[in-house]
Amino acid sequence: MGCATVVARSPRAAPGRWALGGPPGSILVQIPFDKQTFVGLGNQVVANAAGGKNENGKTTRDVILDVAERCFAERGFSGVSVREIAAEVGLKNQASLYHYFRNKRALYEAVLARGVEAIVSLVAAGAGSTNGGGSQREVVEETIDRVVDFLVEHPHLPRLIQRAGIDEIRYFRGAVMRLLRPLFQQGLGVLAVSGAPWRREDLPHLAVGIYHLIFAYFANAQLLSLVTDSDWLGPAAVERQRRFLKGAVGQLLGIREVGAVPVLRTVRAARPRKTT
Repeated sequence: MGCATVVARSPRAAPGRWALGGPPGSILVQIPFDKQTFVGLGNQVVANAAGGKNENGKTTRDVILDVAERCFAERGFSGVSVREIAAEVGLKNQASLYHYFRNKRALYEAVLARGVEAIVSLVAAGAGSTNGGGSQREVVEETIDRVVDFLVEHPHLPRLIQRAGIDEIRYFRGAVMRLLRPLFQQGLGVLAVSGAPWRREDLPHLAVGIYHLIFAYFANAQLLSLVTDSDWLGPAAVERQRRFLKGAVGQLLGIREVGAVPVLRTVRAARPRKTT
């Protein structure tokens, strides 16, 4: 862990000039960093100083949620402090973070809610496409595309959900039930009308299986990258996973044409040759 001094340009300074040495309106922030967390930090500090958005169009609140999502996913609720999150975002101190979130618990629940509610909305949009006349194949492919695109932007969310259900359940049982139960019930509802070739009592297992096909990939990407010495979150790997998901989910739902999955042929055992 190192420490960098970031100087944000004063909103009142002339365009292209930076406030060095502390003229009125300038902000001098000393921030702990490592190679991962320092990337893009300067832009975040400028956004905070100006009270606007950074170059990616994100507000300070968005940046706080992004940083907290990664920190909580990697280290858990107990493993990261508000002070660390505030420093990584580029806030002057942790009191500045409390302007956006009442306390650490409220921040954690906001991060979890943002991710889970977005997934619920994406799945609901897919169900709406079915009602709007889209074919089942199109709906499955479009829904998978939306969810994968979202998880590419929020690759730490699956691990956060995983931790919330294991490590943090004693602290956030109510929040987990309130946020994740609707997602599970929504999945069951979609499967119930999908015509999937499964008995009704098997649908909860089907829902869990599809969830893990999609989310476990991202939750375990770091481990998979280490084991295989390749980047499982790289563009090529994600596209292969996207193609696999369309085929696998399509077959689970009885939609054979989804995802252009090659047909697995049964190989007959070779008969032993007759000896003369």
